[in-house]
Amino acid sequence: ADSLDLLEQVDRLVRERGWAIGNIDSVIVAERPKLKPHIETMRDRLAAVLRLHPSQVGIKATTNEKLDATGREEGIAAYAVVLLSANPHSPE
Repeated sequence: ADSLDLLEQVDRLVRERGWAIGNIDSVIVAERPKLKPHIETMRDRLAAVLRLHPSQVGIKATTNEKLDATGREEGIAAYAVVLLSANPHSPE
C-alpha cells in the first residue's frame, strides 16, 4: 500500500474524532540517498494529503554518521511529532 494512502486514512480518523493538525515536525535519518534535493517535494506532498499549508510541515534530513544499522545503510529511520488541537468545527 502507498504510504500516502495510509496517511490520508489516519488523517481522516483524526479529524473524525474532533482533532485538527496544527503542525508536523519530522526527521529522516539516512546515509543514502541524500534527501536534501527531495525535501521540498516531500513537504508539498504531505501538506497536500493532510490539507495543510506547507509551512505547517517540517522535514529535516540527517545521517547517523555511520553508527548503528542506520549508519551502516541497513535501513532508514524516521521520527515525527504532530501537534493536535481540538477542532472547534467538529460535530463531536
